[in-house]
Amino acid sequence: MGAFSIWHWLIVLLIVVMVFGTKKLKNIGSDLGGAVKGFKDGMKTGEGEAAAAPLTQSEAKKDNSAIDVETKQKS
Repeated sequence: MGAFSIWHWLIVLLIVVMVFGTKKLKNIGSDLGGAVKGFKDGMKTGEGEAAAAPLTQSEAKKDNSAIDVETKQKS
């Protein structure tokens, strides 16, 4: 576990709990978890919107792989 033993980490954890308190650490943990969940949801929503949105003409010109073609009906 590196240069520190398990006892060193337990003492550091005890000091952190004494300084911040368990309620504040719980609030920080829940806030961090909510932020990560919101970020993941935003990434899923962003990917869905980007895939579903068609290219505009200016974006298609920049893309160079899109071909603009008009079709004619046979009579």
